[in-house]
Amino acid sequence: MKTEQAVLSIIDALKQRYPDALCSLQYEKDYELLFAVRLSAQCTDERVNKVTPALFRRFPTLESFAQADPEEVGQYIHSCGFFRGKSRDLVNCAAMLLSDYGGKVPGEMEELLRLPGVGRKTANLIQGDVFGRPGVVVADTHCIRISARLGLTDGTKDPGKVEQQLRAILPGEESNHFCHRLVLFGREVCTARRAYCERCPLCQWCDHFQGQGRDEPIATVL
Repeated sequence: MKTEQAVLSIIDALKQRYPDALCSLQYEKDYELLFAVRLSAQCTDERVNKVTPALFRRFPTLESFAQADPEEVGQYIHSCGFFRGKSRDLVNCAAMLLSDYGGKVPGEMEELLRLPGVGRKTANLIQGDVFGRPGVVVADTHCIRISARLGLTDGTKDPGKVEQQLRAILPGEESNHFCHRLVLFGREVCTARRAYCERCPLCQWCDHFQGQGRDEPIATVL
């Protein structure tokens, strides 16, 4: 595992490369982010961002989503994959937000996990991006892969364990931004297909570069 100074150095290097640590998904309302994350399961953020503008124009309110026919919703999100399950989750989630939470996205983990289609990854992202909670860790595929390569975790692919291990070493005020930066870094440099170590600013702290890590594609985890 890394020393505190090594962890801080990795954080600072990623800050320099990606000063704007923003979520890649585009949204205007809190529940739109919640829905966009659900659509991103087994799908790219780029594809989701192409789908959601028309979807949110057709269903501009939670009420319209809650009353929607899942089959019609599915027509708008078909290209995201697994559209039948996702469309049902969006409609049912909208209905629950209205009936149980007064039309507001809740901020507590237990409440978020009650919502259809919401797991810890989604709940952490909402807590970090919508509510600004410190200490959240979004253990997506990039986070799991890169944290293992760097040696920030013990190499586990279990998102719950990755979340616990990163929470233990990341400063609370940095963790959410750190995870967003890992997404950008994972698309540009430390990809699932291969790690482009020749252009990596983190080599001096990276176990994989030092010949100790494993370069294995990681399955999508929500």
